[in-house]
Amino acid sequence: MVPHLATALTGPINELEQRMLESMPAIERWFRLEWMEHTPPFYASVAVHNAGFKLTPVDTHLFPDGWNHLAPETQQLAVQAAMAAIEKICPEAKNLLLIPKNDTRDPAYQANLARLARIFNLAGLNVRLGSLSPEVNVPVGLALASGERLELEPLLRTPRRLGLKYFDPCTILLNTDLKQGIPGMLEDLSEQYLLPPLHAAWPTRRQHRHFEIYEEVAKRLAKLLGMDVWLIHPASAVCSAADLSAPEGIESLQTQVDAILTKTRRKYKEYGINEKPFAVIKSNQGPAQTDAWTVRDAKDIPVLMAQQSLPHPSDCLVQEGVLTQERIQEAIAEPQVYLMDRYVVGGYYRVHSTVNDQQQFVPLAFDQQAQLPQLGVQPGSSAPNRFYMYGVMARLAVLAASYELEATDPDAEIYD
Repeated sequence: MVPHLATALTGPINELEQRMLESMPAIERWFRLEWMEHTPPFYASVAVHNAGFKLTPVDTHLFPDGWNHLAPETQQLAVQAAMAAIEKICPEAKNLLLIPKNDTRDPAYQANLARLARIFNLAGLNVRLGSLSPEVNVPVGLALASGERLELEPLLRTPRRLGLKYFDPCTILLNTDLKQGIPGMLEDLSEQYLLPPLHAAWPTRRQHRHFEIYEEVAKRLAKLLGMDVWLIHPASAVCSAADLSAPEGIESLQTQVDAILTKTRRKYKEYGINEKPFAVIKSNQGPAQTDAWTVRDAKDIPVLMAQQSLPHPSDCLVQEGVLTQERIQEAIAEPQVYLMDRYVVGGYYRVHSTVNDQQQFVPLAFDQQAQLPQLGVQPGSSAPNRFYMYGVMARLAVLAASYELEATDPDAEIYD
């Protein structure tokens, strides 16, 4: 079922949508040339905000869960993409070790693991789950609400390889972002493919670096399309090493917030947008969905600090707030686009209810994604057109992530 979109698509976003549809051959060629030179992350999810006058990614996650929220009809797309990704990395792959988060008690996360295992099973791999948790020292069965059953097994480490009892994988897939640190068990695996690589995890990765690189690739696409890069890019600034318990640290954060708000006001005035701008302060080290708060005036920061704690007091990202105008039954709906390798394989709406402050997940209608956008159709009236735009934004964010991983690869200097 395709959810009804009640979206105020007016002004530049209509022009942007039309521009993308008319430029589709040039956009696709541009991406093809980029992928000839750069390797995309193994998989990713990208949160996209559609403000009606602006469309931009706001978060790129390289260890995505939530695969269970994708429409079942998209599973074959994911299987085909998994086949292509595995063939590129390890054509002779037979066994895949899937390593989840340490805490697997959440039924939704268990369903996510089951969907991932199913995708790679259908891609022709033997899949088993190994746990990094020290509490898992014998196989543990997980009974899912769907009736499926998963088994978590303790990992076995040899000098150069990681596996399970009677299971020696050539490929290891991480479904945990290792935010709490890199376990020694995952280091120095010289004989196996570890996906994504350890430098894609949050102990190394930073939000500000990703968005700096995203801005550069967005500028190149904007130049190709002959448009203002602001329409597809959120302004951002980093506030690192600021002691927010001291007046100097608060002043530094206020300065960054005020600068972002000033830039946004200037752009709103240029485009005749009658909205009050806001900034989002979030952790520079971690997913954007957690520990983020909004500010409409830099003077409000001390009050907000008294009411709630900051995500990472010494390392914050200040980002232009991008409204999301899409609604499902009057609730805010934020698109989440999923990719494997360079291929968009589905997505869902993260729906925020203003009534009970709960989230629900509605699959995006990517069952139509195999169709090409219909040229000549009025912008905003065609579902494939809308999802094509989401796919372009998601692929642009993933391209930025590929540049980011190249720049932070600890082995890259060997080839310099």
